[in-house]
Amino acid sequence: MNKTGFLGALTLCACSALAQADEGSLRIGIEAAYPPFSYRTPEGEIAGFDYDIGNALCAQMQVRCQWVVQEFDGMIPSLKVRKIDAVLSSMSITEDRLKSVDFTDKYYHTPGKFTMKAGSQILDPAQDLKGKKLGVQRASTYDRFATEQLEGAGVEVVRYAAQSEAFLDLVAGRLDATLADIVNTEESFIKTPAGQGFALVGPDINDPRYFGRGAGIAVRKGDTANLARLNAAIAAIRVNGTYQQVQAKYFPFDIYGQ
Repeated sequence: MNKTGFLGALTLCACSALAQADEGSLRIGIEAAYPPFSYRTPEGEIAGFDYDIGNALCAQMQVRCQWVVQEFDGMIPSLKVRKIDAVLSSMSITEDRLKSVDFTDKYYHTPGKFTMKAGSQILDPAQDLKGKKLGVQRASTYDRFATEQLEGAGVEVVRYAAQSEAFLDLVAGRLDATLADIVNTEESFIKTPAGQGFALVGPDINDPRYFGRGAGIAVRKGDTANLARLNAAIAAIRVNGTYQQVQAKYFPFDIYGQ
């Protein structure tokens, strides 16, 4: 073999080895600052629903998860420049993001939910909350929903800089209800001493015009290989019970949604 052929063979071997390494692992971006989906333990380890689901998917695909922790707003840029292969960090599937990345099928979908005094009932939010004060976080998807769907029907929408402020006013009796993410409400209010005597009520609020189609795993545009194997893995862990085992660690309800 001449020198050129020898170098070419070496290059081919190196490329093949790299391809095999890529096939054997998946670099996944995660924020690790959004409990209970992703967070750091006191020992500094990553934990949470997103993390456990990701590890379950990697096990199903027989690849190694390489977790890359970074800020949420840097996820899509990192994906585009190939620093990571996927984003698994509670990223909602929205039409705007679909312009930049491709998404798997959803792996969970948390709806919004009203919180009121225990024993309250809501069948038709526009009718049952008419004349009442509803607290929402300012500039959130819940603010937009309440503004467009409820305010015109006579519901008084009160906006707060943080959802925690709305919970405080609910306890103080300055609000009749709040509308927020079901998991955030459950973990940060209902389960706390301040939330005693309050409950999640009414229908799930999950209109895709406002809240997207759930949380999916983002991959680069045109990355059909990773998209296909991740979708197959999501379907598989739903069928074999692994998904339900992970879910039970964090939530007392079905987080997958309809």
